[in-house]
Amino acid sequence: MSRPVQARRLEGVDKNIWVEFVKLAATYSTVNLGQGFPDFPPPDFLKEEFTRAFSGEKHMLHQYTRAFGHPPLVKILAQLFGKLLGRDLDPMTNVMVTVGAYQALFCCFQAFVDEGDEVIIIEPFFDCYEPMVKMAGGTPVFIPLRPVNGKLMSSADWKLDPAELASKFSERTKAIVLNSPNNPLGKVFSREELELIADLCVKHDALCISDEVYEWLVYDGKEHIRIASLRGMWDRTVSIGSAGKTFSVTGWKVGWTVGPNRLLQHIRTVHQNSVYHCATAAQVRQLPFERYGKPDSYFVQLPKEMQQKRDQLVQSLVAVGMKPIVPEGTYFLVADISEFKSDVPDVPNSDEPYDSRFAKWMVKNKGLAAIPLSAFYCGPHKNNYNSFIRFCFAKEEATLKAADDILQKWKLEKTTP
Repeated sequence: MSRPVQARRLEGVDKNIWVEFVKLAATYSTVNLGQGFPDFPPPDFLKEEFTRAFSGEKHMLHQYTRAFGHPPLVKILAQLFGKLLGRDLDPMTNVMVTVGAYQALFCCFQAFVDEGDEVIIIEPFFDCYEPMVKMAGGTPVFIPLRPVNGKLMSSADWKLDPAELASKFSERTKAIVLNSPNNPLGKVFSREELELIADLCVKHDALCISDEVYEWLVYDGKEHIRIASLRGMWDRTVSIGSAGKTFSVTGWKVGWTVGPNRLLQHIRTVHQNSVYHCATAAQVRQLPFERYGKPDSYFVQLPKEMQQKRDQLVQSLVAVGMKPIVPEGTYFLVADISEFKSDVPDVPNSDEPYDSRFAKWMVKNKGLAAIPLSAFYCGPHKNNYNSFIRFCFAKEEATLKAADDILQKWKLEKTTP
């Protein structure tokens, strides 16, 4: 008789909501505003660079490059983030390229978290944080962002309680995961909020795993502040970035970590003994970081374009009676669906959060796909904020217009006797 096999560390979190909702969207949706990927082409300069790189005789681009990052790429990343962080970075020791930011996160948890360690996770959180902590043998400790004074109109209105946050730190705390701008809320943490987190990290000698994949997608004149730039934080922070999110090429799966060598040396060990190497072809682009800060820079134009898309979706949702939480950053917008509960009656004693059932009903009956906010909470907390769904507005004009058409038709059905 065969020995039973268990993924014991993943018990209870081995089901991935994306598998279910991607299948539903593919089966039923006319418009998919669920998954966080753009449906428009990448910038022309990237396509031109791709064509130029592979139209010549540079046949070595099809072979291995340096395991921890293609040398020209880590060099330009070191130059850029050195300016942003106000320090000299060594491209060979302070930067490592990964298979997307996802692998960077995995390497961090595997490198730093041991049995018995606690990792503080701010809710709502990108769903892979919890299982990755458990896979490393750690214990997730959750703290929620809560709407202040019941206001829901801006992601800035969702805040941490300072005393509650302080109570989560202990001698067992190995790290805190920071995601700013935050997926799914779109919250951009203020300097005051980051200094609160930084002070607690220093006090308790805790690491900070800073997921900053949406660092260039910040709106309304807000500023993205890198926690590694705050006093006492460089030596205890790993900052994670993403070319996929920055340049609207999520399928390239190129991410990076930036931090002190004392931390990155351990991340390199995990990387070397797992994927070992990222695709050379995905790393050869000459990214336009040298124009950062100039008025015509891609990094100035990108958030302007995305803010227009955000505002377009906000108007569509408001017009039909949903209550959007206007995001300060990211691809995403969370909306309150309380006014639509009459469309999907509650089911007493159901284990499934209401927003999950609503999202499934909406894609099956209206052809519009979104993701329930409860997917971004741990199991015991999934019903705390179950009247919200997340939309992705990083879509082309035709997609957003098609979503608006669905919503307007839905509104008409609701108001017609």
